[in-house]
Amino acid sequence: MRELLSEELLRAMQDCEECHNLCNKTVTHCLNRGGEHSHPSHIGLLFDCAEICQSTANFILRGSPLYGHLSAVCSKVCEMCAQDCERLGDDATMRACAEACRRCAETTRKAAMAVA
Repeated sequence: MRELLSEELLRAMQDCEECHNLCNKTVTHCLNRGGEHSHPSHIGLLFDCAEICQSTANFILRGSPLYGHLSAVCSKVCEMCAQDCERLGDDATMRACAEACRRCAETTRKAAMAVA
C-alpha cells in the first residue's frame, strides 16, 4: 500500500515513525537524567507526542479519510514537544528529539493542509 501514497504523505508517515521512536527513546534518557528532565509534564508530552505520531502514521498508511484531522493535531503536539525539548536541549539526545519533532510538525502540517 505504501506505493500508493504520495511523496508528501510518505514523508509525513516516515517522519511520524521517526518522531515516535525518538520521543520514546528520549523518555528513558530524561528519566535517567532526573531533575527538570524528568518532570511529569515533560515526560507526559513526550509520551503524547510518541502516541499521536504513531496513530497519525497508521491513519496515513491505511488511507483513513480522517488522516488530515489527525495530522493537524499531530503537528501541534510535535511543535509543543519540540519547544519543550529545546528548552532542555543541553545534550545531543534532547536536540535530536527537538529536530525530529520539528520535521514531523512541518510534514504533518503539510499533510493536514493537503486535505483541508
